[in-house]
Amino acid sequence: MPGSNPGHGMLMTRHKQKRDTAPGGGSQRQLRVGELVRHALAKLFSRGEVHDPVIAGHLITVPEVRMSPDLRLATIYIMPLGGRDEADVLAALERNRKFLRTEIARRINLKFAPDIRFRLDDRFDEAQRIDELLKRPEVRRDLESPQDDE
Repeated sequence: MPGSNPGHGMLMTRHKQKRDTAPGGGSQRQLRVGELVRHALAKLFSRGEVHDPVIAGHLITVPEVRMSPDLRLATIYIMPLGGRDEADVLAALERNRKFLRTEIARRINLKFAPDIRFRLDDRFDEAQRIDELLKRPEVRRDLESPQDDE
């Protein structure tokens, strides 16, 4: 047909690509970068490269690092061994945040050095609380009683 536009009248849509997300929350890339940050920090702590008496006097574990989707923020979950002096350790990490961020950037090849923030890992406390709830007599009774819905 003369003067007709072949694409006229057809709706052109763009399909959004589905992101590859991992079950732990976040994309594979976020998880991978989080692990790189975690390993870099673990090496810094284990080798005593942070010159702070509070950090040097504690064994600090880094069970998890969560990255923001744009990889510009790393939330670092820490736990001092034995759970002692948590507030002091957090304060020491905050004092040394600039140094730690610089070292992470130096060890990990990213376009931007992520801003870092520290949080206490309270998963063990939560698991212990749930365990204690399950051991209570009234909960055990409810869990062990036969179901009436059969």
